[in-house]
Amino acid sequence: MADIPYRIALIVGAGPGISASVARGLAAAGLKVGLAARNIEKLAPLAAETGAQTFAVDASDPAAVARLFAEADRWLGEPDIVLYNASARAPGSVAEIDPETVRKAVEISAFGAFLVVQQAARRMIPHEHGAILLTGASASVKGYPLSAAFAMGKFALRGLAQSTARELGPKGIHVAHFVIDGGVRSARRPDPNDRPDSTLDPDGIAQTYLETLRQPRSAWSLEVELRPWVEKF
Repeated sequence: MADIPYRIALIVGAGPGISASVARGLAAAGLKVGLAARNIEKLAPLAAETGAQTFAVDASDPAAVARLFAEADRWLGEPDIVLYNASARAPGSVAEIDPETVRKAVEISAFGAFLVVQQAARRMIPHEHGAILLTGASASVKGYPLSAAFAMGKFALRGLAQSTARELGPKGIHVAHFVIDGGVRSARRPDPNDRPDSTLDPDGIAQTYLETLRQPRSAWSLEVELRPWVEKF
């Protein structure tokens, strides 16, 4: 198996599930890992397990994101992998939902991703090297009822991925968007006994993220869709 050709990873929107599995995989591969979230207390067990550095950040705040990257530069070194895993749901009827709730959800899912990608690109472009990974969802390609805010944010995230991949790819930076099309397995959401493997295993998702990082630049993926075998397209 080819080595991951990067040294330092920063995961924004870290928590249990996908980002935790990716962090474990990167640490096992010998990379230094930084974990950023609004509440870093919840990251203590994962940080202890992976040897990761933790950082507090409000991903929707431009000044906070700039500080995050400055702190990561200081304590980890400039990251050459950046994963944006933050998102926000705001379910409700389009006729009734509070506009400020929608604004905040879109700021976290999409604007925050832009801020993180911008800071990452500023560091990666001079080296002509790096990888930016963006976690999407079913809502990246399908807008569901009572979920306009989430769809808006995830559609925007996908557009960001497509635009920046075309801009940054020729500069040596791999941008990849992952459509997580199905429920992600967790302690609170186990597979039903009569439907094994009907949710996405976060360790399985992480395996795909890590394999994407190993891709040669002659065959980079822009978008990968992942779904359990029983999920309808």
